Amino acid sequence: MSADTLTRSDLADAIKRDVGLSGNDSAKLVEQILAAISDALASGKNVKLSGFGTFVLRDKTARIGRNPKTGVEVPIAPRRVLTFRASEMLRDRINAP
Repeated sequence: MSADTLTRSDLADAIKRDVGLSGNDSAKLVEQILAAISDALASGKNVKLSGFGTFVLRDKTARIGRNPKTGVEVPIAPRRVLTFRASEMLRDRINAP
């Protein structure tokens, strides 16, 4: 695994090692899982992974913002944002001594 970042390749290697699939099959599986999550989010669905967390889409309305450097007001367009809320199990694991 990379020093500070878990990559797709790291996930595929873990599947290969723990499940015993070939390298190509492991990489395909990772891609299929990520594609399924991405497709669900793109279609407006929230994604809940039990014991891990929930990806939630939120619609933000248009508003007026301010350029902090110049103070000029600028309109901010409405947009959809993605948030992640970690499950209690994941939070406990992260904060374990």
